[in-house]
Amino acid sequence: MKQAALGIDIGGTNTVMGLVDKDGLVIKETSIPTKTHPDYTIYMNSLCDAIQNLVDTYKSQFEIIGIGVGAPNGNYYNGTIEFAPNLKFEGIVPVVDYLKKSFDFPYIILTNDANAAAIGEMIYGGAKGMKDFIMITLGTGVGSGIVVNGEMVYGHDGFAGEIGHTIFDPNGRDCGCGRKGCLETYTSAPGLKRTVFELLSVMVDPSELRGISFNDLSALQIDKAARNGDAIALEAFEYTGEVLGIKLADAVAHTSPEAIFLFGGLAQAGDLIFEPVKRNLEDNLLNIYKNKVKVLPSELPPGEAAVLGASALVWKEFGV
Repeated sequence: MKQAALGIDIGGTNTVMGLVDKDGLVIKETSIPTKTHPDYTIYMNSLCDAIQNLVDTYKSQFEIIGIGVGAPNGNYYNGTIEFAPNLKFEGIVPVVDYLKKSFDFPYIILTNDANAAAIGEMIYGGAKGMKDFIMITLGTGVGSGIVVNGEMVYGHDGFAGEIGHTIFDPNGRDCGCGRKGCLETYTSAPGLKRTVFELLSVMVDPSELRGISFNDLSALQIDKAARNGDAIALEAFEYTGEVLGIKLADAVAHTSPEAIFLFGGLAQAGDLIFEPVKRNLEDNLLNIYKNKVKVLPSELPPGEAAVLGASALVWKEFGV
């Protein structure tokens, strides 16, 4: 009988889950809402019901060896989601313990979503065969997963690798974490929007972005404007790439990775973001690291990346 793993991505709006084989084929994908559940016990009951439905449907075809969960503020050591700002559940949610009460699979594992993406890249994507790399996720926030000598770096408490919350400017932009100047405030999709509005106030160039409110403006519109030669949009991407390149040069000094992978909506901008990131990374690297570190797009398919990353947690433990 073929083997499969369940990959679950817990997001602020929806929770997506899928049955995945060891080659990365998503056999079946489904979802449940996250934010409509008033507390975590009701949510976990709904999640277990959805998992059971998948198991019942495919148990005659596949041996399911485990469940991998990617979640914001997911703690690998404790199997918990801890004080996640984008989830309605307050405090500490014991996800793995709850799942173990309902399922006796050999592996039930949880980590944060960026770490799951990194392991997904290692199992299914461009990091196959790499022992040292960094995954950067550029979306609503900025996440990161750091792999050293073939192992995910978790730190003593399970929360290592928050590159998005390293400080670019201690007197800079307010961050949702309560501090100022975090990388996330400059290089996330909302950070790109903030840069556009700052530039609109100091540059006099005509721009198709003028007249669009902050709430209505999207990173996709900025991308489109930049491809049309819009000076404001182009400068916004240039500045975003500069900030990210500078901070990634710091990250290289810590782990000397073979490659840095960029993933997420902002990474879909292609050369608009990759070119300034690469240039500013090289400009700010210590000489011993220059021309050694590749900056690459993730090879995970965007629509399936979250589920693949979560399922990869199981396959890595299984030894694939």
